[in-house]
Amino acid sequence: MDKDSQGLLDPSLMASGTASRSEDEESLAGQKRASSQALGTIPKRRSSSRFIKRKKFDDELVESSLAKSSTRVKGTSGVEPGRCSGSEPSSSEKKKVSKAPSTPVPPSPAPTPGLSKRVKKSKQPLQVTKDLGRWKPVDDLLLINAVLQTNDLTSVHLGVKFSCRFTLREVQERWYALLYDPVISKLACQAMRQLHPEAIAAIQSKALFSKAEEQLLSKVGSASQPTLETFQELLHRHPDAFYLTRTAKALQAHWQLMKQYYLLEDQTVQPLPKGDQVLNFSDAEDLIDDSKLKDMRDEVLEHELTVADRRQKREIRQLEQELHKWQVLVDSITGMSSPDFDSQTLAVLRGRMVRYLMRSREITLGRATKDNQIDVDLSLEGPAWKISRKQGVIKLKNNGDFFIANEGRRPIYIDGRPVLCGSKWRLSNNSVVEIASLRFVFLINQDLIALIRAEAAKITPQ
Repeated sequence: MDKDSQGLLDPSLMASGTASRSEDEESLAGQKRASSQALGTIPKRRSSSRFIKRKKFDDELVESSLAKSSTRVKGTSGVEPGRCSGSEPSSSEKKKVSKAPSTPVPPSPAPTPGLSKRVKKSKQPLQVTKDLGRWKPVDDLLLINAVLQTNDLTSVHLGVKFSCRFTLREVQERWYALLYDPVISKLACQAMRQLHPEAIAAIQSKALFSKAEEQLLSKVGSASQPTLETFQELLHRHPDAFYLTRTAKALQAHWQLMKQYYLLEDQTVQPLPKGDQVLNFSDAEDLIDDSKLKDMRDEVLEHELTVADRRQKREIRQLEQELHKWQVLVDSITGMSSPDFDSQTLAVLRGRMVRYLMRSREITLGRATKDNQIDVDLSLEGPAWKISRKQGVIKLKNNGDFFIANEGRRPIYIDGRPVLCGSKWRLSNNSVVEIASLRFVFLINQDLIALIRAEAAKITPQ
């Protein structure tokens, strides 16, 4: 009896154990299914974070396509992967499904192509045109250095020489853009980093002097004669006050400039006189004491001057020896012997190469061109590119006196005396006329001039 009862109980116990096991498995499967529904069955798309993606090989393309197809199958079928497709759900599963809320899980919306393009465009860095206008990286570096030195945009506008002519408003706008505009500031910094070290050194050498630097330089006396060692010692004593690229030579040049404009401490600017008379240049030159002026002798210059003087004297001697040859040449050119004047020639302007005959009461001197025809073309005598097209006018007055008037930019020298533009001077016989290194001798036909004066004397009493 007991054995039979045990034989009958054993299968029932086994059936109950198997049923409890199947219920546990079903509950675990239900939890997995709920978690998969909560997280969503659409797999996430993997993408590389690199900017440049390499091309996939053939085997990689096949594997990726297979992986995508498998994930799509899993996403569309909501069945548990471990369960076979042909197996039917148990009664407990049906009860759990019926108890679950009937609201469907909304599928994740697929991104539209237009939206993806917008997102891609927004991820790309903002591209600003390479041409940032007239402001170059050199100008930006000059502006930054100058502002750090002076802390004054007006001084920067007046003292810094940029690649273009900027107004004060443009300088202010550029400085504020470098400070507060992140895009312009970033692009300007990148462009300045790409400058060559030599260009950066050249820009730094042009940095303006700060007030502290000028105050230290102004303490050097104007009466002293400071050397480069003096300014080098000044640099060593105040390394923090001076700009990092300052040299002794640059300090000396700026000190000389300050001395010229009376900006040193021991210098005072003389006030203008209160009266109407303003001190002119000649009066100031008379006030200068020549004994106080130091004559800085330059041995090299003196040697060059002595050599040039010897050379010129040698040329003069050679010309004096060849004077008869030149006289024959001049005569052959003009067709007139030197001591004689014909009855129509009032005067002669004689040079080394040619001879100009004055046969009218007024003649013009200068350089002839296609558009400008004059009486006396000085280019026939020698190089006349420094001479004006209308350099001067020679006139004969009724009393028999010759006058020369300067109408060019360069002065005319009469016997060593300068005749400036707009002035005139009386010419006498054998006067030496010098125009831009060309020398002439002015000869007057005394016989003809005496007749002209006699006729003028006869006419005046009437």
